[in-house]
Amino acid sequence: MNDTPVILLGGASGTGKSQVSYPLARRLGVPIVEIDDIVEALQAMTTPEQLPALHYWRADPDAPALPPERIVEMQISVARSLVPAVRAVVANHLETRTPVVIEGDYLLPSLAAELDGVRAAVLYEGDEEQIVENYRLREPAAGAQRERARVSRLFGDWLAGQAERAGVAVVPARPWDDVLDRLLRALE
Repeated sequence: MNDTPVILLGGASGTGKSQVSYPLARRLGVPIVEIDDIVEALQAMTTPEQLPALHYWRADPDAPALPPERIVEMQISVARSLVPAVRAVVANHLETRTPVVIEGDYLLPSLAAELDGVRAAVLYEGDEEQIVENYRLREPAAGAQRERARVSRLFGDWLAGQAERAGVAVVPARPWDDVLDRLLRALE
């Protein structure tokens, strides 16, 4: 895998991407970039008028009350608006041959499919109750986040479908004890 400088790890919130991306980066001896950091930087440098989708969640206080399907549509819109920024980061790493693992909810599988020298996978969890439990373990004070888990499962289903169409590996998050090994095999 040393010949692949860029690895993209996507998947919906609550599937375990961050939990597996750091051990993956350590195993490969490469740094990690989180898409959330790119989002924060772009939000700091732009206005809602310049990138409406990217600022939507902060600009509309009623956004969390939208139906799950509408929230998923907005997540897809955010992911699409991030493509130029993610493409630039990937291009920089490819050009400089600087290995990296890039992980985040908003990584579109189609982007990985269009770039040479990139390997990608989508971490997938199709069980909403498991996602509720993952959120409970990660954010115990927030209580049962059933609506958020529903959104995550729907977005995860969409990402998995996109990955399959793009020829990008879809890796089930469970069983957890061997997910890193299964992910590495999928990326080969």
